[in-house]
Amino acid sequence: QVQLVESGGGLVQAGGSLRLSCAASGRTFSRYAMGWFRQAPGKEPGKEREFVAAISWSGGSTDYADSVKGRFTISRDNAKNTVYLQMSSLKPEDTAVYYCAADRDIPYISVRPDDYEFWGQGTQVTVSS
Repeated sequence: QVQLVESGGGLVQAGGSLRLSCAASGRTFSRYAMGWFRQAPGKEPGKEREFVAAISWSGGSTDYADSVKGRFTISRDNAKNTVYLQMSSLKPEDTAVYYCAADRDIPYISVRPDDYEFWGQGTQVTVSS
């Protein structure tokens, strides 16, 4: 079992930056593949969460949605049980609730929300134009 708590969301102007953090409980965090997903306004919670970024348990493999490639960076610090999402050059269309997710059974990384067993409560990111 692992519990995830996101932080770092907020209101930012277009072109600005934010860094999201996801702190995980549990001693085996380093064995979990991690992902960031988002839910845009108006979408039913739990439905149609959009893949943003993913990182393998070692941090050696990463993947990004095309819409954020070159602007967002996912990283992890296994000593601190934390995964990060550095977001730069933010756009109004990045406005969403951002969720981190974890799963121990993913061999490397996954872009599918259904592959992740554990989820945080989400943190709101709002980008004004």
